[in-house]
Amino acid sequence: MKQPTIEIPTLTKKCNESLILAILYKEKKHGYQLALEIEEKSEGLFKFNHGTLYPILHKLEKEGLIKGSWKNEGPKRKRKYYSITEKGRKYVRSQYDGWQAFFTQFFEILGEVK
Repeated sequence: MKQPTIEIPTLTKKCNESLILAILYKEKKHGYQLALEIEEKSEGLFKFNHGTLYPILHKLEKEGLIKGSWKNEGPKRKRKYYSITEKGRKYVRSQYDGWQAFFTQFFEILGEVK
Protein backbone atom coordinates (compact mmCIF):
# COMPACT_ATOMS: atom_id res chain seq x y z
CA MET A 1 0.00 0.00 0.00
CA LYS A 2 1.33 3.43 -0.93
CA GLN A 3 2.11 5.68 2.02
CA PRO A 4 0.22 9.01 2.31
CA THR A 5 2.46 11.91 1.40
CA ILE A 6 2.88 15.38 2.82
CA GLU A 7 4.56 17.84 0.48
CA ILE A 8 7.35 19.81 2.12
CA PRO A 9 6.02 23.31 1.17
CA THR A 10 2.80 22.55 3.02
CA LEU A 11 4.45 20.82 5.97
CA THR A 12 4.28 23.78 8.38
CA LYS A 13 0.75 24.68 7.28
CA LYS A 14 -0.52 21.12 7.77
CA CYS A 15 1.30 20.85 11.10
CA ASN A 16 -0.35 24.04 12.39
CA GLU A 17 -3.79 22.95 11.19
CA SER A 18 -3.43 19.52 12.80
CA LEU A 19 -2.33 21.04 16.12
CA ILE A 20 -5.29 23.43 16.19
CA LEU A 21 -7.81 20.73 15.29
CA ALA A 22 -6.36 18.34 17.87
CA ILE A 23 -6.79 20.93 20.64
CA LEU A 24 -10.36 21.69 19.52
CA TYR A 25 -11.18 17.97 19.41
CA LYS A 26 -12.07 17.96 23.11
CA GLU A 27 -13.59 21.39 23.68
CA LYS A 28 -14.20 24.78 22.11
CA LYS A 29 -11.71 27.55 22.74
CA HIS A 30 -11.01 31.11 21.67
CA GLY A 31 -7.85 31.89 19.72
CA TYR A 32 -5.71 32.99 22.63
CA GLN A 33 -6.61 29.83 24.57
CA LEU A 34 -5.63 27.72 21.57
CA ALA A 35 -2.26 29.39 21.27
CA LEU A 36 -1.54 29.04 25.00
CA GLU A 37 -2.55 25.38 25.15
CA ILE A 38 -0.48 24.42 22.12
CA GLU A 39 2.51 26.25 23.55
CA GLU A 40 2.02 24.67 26.98
CA LYS A 41 1.50 21.11 25.70
CA SER A 42 4.54 21.36 23.43
CA GLU A 43 6.65 22.88 26.23
CA GLY A 44 7.22 25.96 24.11
CA LEU A 45 8.22 24.15 20.91
CA PHE A 46 5.14 25.37 19.01
CA LYS A 47 4.14 29.02 19.27
CA PHE A 48 1.53 31.00 17.39
CA ASN A 49 1.35 34.73 16.95
CA HIS A 50 -1.79 36.58 15.85
CA GLY A 51 -0.50 36.93 12.31
CA THR A 52 -0.21 33.16 11.99
CA LEU A 53 -3.07 31.85 14.12
CA TYR A 54 -6.06 33.85 12.94
CA PRO A 55 -5.58 33.33 9.19
CA ILE A 56 -5.41 29.57 9.88
CA LEU A 57 -8.58 29.72 11.98
CA HIS A 58 -10.39 31.67 9.25
CA LYS A 59 -9.25 29.15 6.62
CA LEU A 60 -10.38 26.17 8.72
CA GLU A 61 -13.71 27.87 9.32
CA LYS A 62 -14.17 28.60 5.61
CA GLU A 63 -13.44 24.93 4.83
CA GLY A 64 -16.08 23.80 7.34
CA LEU A 65 -13.57 22.06 9.62
CA ILE A 66 -14.34 24.38 12.53
CA LYS A 67 -17.09 26.84 13.34
CA GLY A 68 -16.88 30.04 15.30
CA SER A 69 -19.44 31.70 17.52
CA TRP A 70 -19.22 35.02 19.32
CA LYS A 71 -19.71 35.21 23.07
CA ASN A 72 -20.06 38.31 25.22
CA GLU A 73 -17.48 38.45 27.98
CA GLY A 74 -18.30 41.63 29.78
CA PRO A 75 -20.11 44.80 28.80
CA LYS A 76 -17.81 45.72 25.89
CA ARG A 77 -15.88 42.57 25.12
CA LYS A 78 -16.72 39.79 22.69
CA ARG A 79 -14.65 36.70 21.96
CA LYS A 80 -14.98 34.25 19.14
CA TYR A 81 -14.96 30.65 20.31
CA TYR A 82 -14.09 27.89 17.87
CA SER A 83 -15.33 24.33 17.90
CA ILE A 84 -14.50 21.43 15.63
CA THR A 85 -17.17 20.14 13.24
CA GLU A 86 -17.78 16.50 12.37
CA LYS A 87 -15.98 17.15 9.08
CA GLY A 88 -13.05 18.52 11.09
CA ARG A 89 -13.03 15.45 13.34
CA LYS A 90 -12.82 13.12 10.35
CA TYR A 91 -10.13 15.27 8.76
CA VAL A 92 -7.87 15.41 11.82
CA ARG A 93 -8.19 11.65 12.36
CA SER A 94 -7.07 11.10 8.76
CA GLN A 95 -4.18 13.52 9.32
CA TYR A 96 -2.97 11.39 12.23
CA ASP A 97 -2.24 8.48 9.90
CA GLY A 98 -0.43 10.76 7.46
CA TRP A 99 1.73 12.27 10.19
CA GLN A 100 2.53 8.85 11.60
CA ALA A 101 3.65 7.59 8.18
CA PHE A 102 5.65 10.76 7.56
CA PHE A 103 7.57 10.55 10.82
CA THR A 104 8.10 6.79 10.55
CA GLN A 105 9.84 7.35 7.23
CA PHE A 106 11.63 10.46 8.48
CA PHE A 107 13.14 8.62 11.45
CA GLU A 108 13.91 5.58 9.32
CA ILE A 109 16.14 7.77 7.14
CA LEU A 110 17.50 9.83 10.02
CA GLY A 111 18.29 6.63 11.90
CA GLU A 112 20.93 5.85 9.30
CA VAL A 113 23.24 8.37 10.98
CA LYS A 114 23.46 6.32 14.19
